[in-house]
Amino acid sequence: MGEKGARPLFPKKEEKMFNIKEELKKLPEKPGVYIMRDKNDNILYVGKAVILKNRVKQYFNKNNKTARIEKMVSLIDHFEYIVTDNEAEALILECNLIKKNMPKFNVLLKDDKTYPYIKIDVKSDYPNVFFTRRIQNDGAKYFGPYASSGSAKEMINFIKERFQIRQCRNFKSNQRACLNYHIKKCLAPCMGYVSKEQYRKQIDEIIMLLEGKTKEIIKQLNEQITKLAEEQEYEKAAILRDKKIAIERISEKQKVSNINERSIDVIGIAKNELAICIEIFFVRNSKMIGREHYFFENTNNLTENETLSEFIKQYYINKTDLPNKIMIPERIEDIDLIQELLSNKEQRKIEFKIPQKGEKFRFIEMANNNAKITLDNRNKEKENILLQLKESLNLDKLPRKIECFDISNIAGEYMVAGMCVAKNRVY
Repeated sequence: MGEKGARPLFPKKEEKMFNIKEELKKLPEKPGVYIMRDKNDNILYVGKAVILKNRVKQYFNKNNKTARIEKMVSLIDHFEYIVTDNEAEALILECNLIKKNMPKFNVLLKDDKTYPYIKIDVKSDYPNVFFTRRIQNDGAKYFGPYASSGSAKEMINFIKERFQIRQCRNFKSNQRACLNYHIKKCLAPCMGYVSKEQYRKQIDEIIMLLEGKTKEIIKQLNEQITKLAEEQEYEKAAILRDKKIAIERISEKQKVSNINERSIDVIGIAKNELAICIEIFFVRNSKMIGREHYFFENTNNLTENETLSEFIKQYYINKTDLPNKIMIPERIEDIDLIQELLSNKEQRKIEFKIPQKGEKFRFIEMANNNAKITLDNRNKEKENILLQLKESLNLDKLPRKIECFDISNIAGEYMVAGMCVAKNRVY
């Protein structure tokens, strides 16, 4: 077969020792991303730098470093880097690499959700109102984001209850009207019972409602109710009166006092010995449409500012439909660069604001307080579980270490077992 001593078809790649001191000298004085790896080639940390040479060297100097960074540096076996044309490119690449590789020593935004939106296909002859999580460049109008699918669907249900728009997803002409027409929930455009112009008036009202222009809708409804009453069309006037009352109620439900901004995100943060919680309030068209929170575990060696900085980069860089303003509790690293990057991406001005007084500052305080309450409640939930476990097992004190076993076999043979351990979680 093969001659003894012949070379293999694919020679083994020559392994080269990585000398950190020598490699530090080779670093370019250019912007880019650096990737720290351990001896098993696992990625420990991804970071960006305005000047790679200066930034990477800092990790190996004997300056004061946090316990987290010292631990990370002790595990570094080798590093690599990617040079970019500018700092903005480095920031985008850093976020993408963190999201893809989830390095151990980076602050990780694990709960990367796609938020719900309400979609109106305005290019259609008889538009419908949809729930969606995808924004497409299809000429439709999108409203949101809503903090939960429940709140978006609640609004859609309200619209379809109070406006006589079609309920069917695929519009086509029919031989007879469906049940929704007979119970006065649809004007049956499929039967030609309503003109495009009359149907469009309803869609215009729905768009105004979703844009927060409820005062204009109510004014128009009052005019229509007065006119119908004068014409003695009392049944039709009563239907519009009920619609007006319902719109006023849902408008009050969404309202945020003293917030005049039309499109903002407000971010609050809280920390305890176990985790950090970041809370976001979504305000659109001067109304709060919802909120969301994110937890970051094992953050004893992280400051709130570090966590906030990493969160904002990962959360907003690849996000669509950004607000005009993002209010944050304190200044973070790269804030000017992130602001410029987001503005260029959206082709409009997007600002970061750090309120110091007034109603906007109180709104930041409210977000911070909610983050603290959310964090405390999360700990209480875990504590309650441990209390229930203590009572069920008649333990003298709360369990600090829990070991769970799962054993499996095939007809009494080939036995295997697994053990899961939770410990050192003091509440």
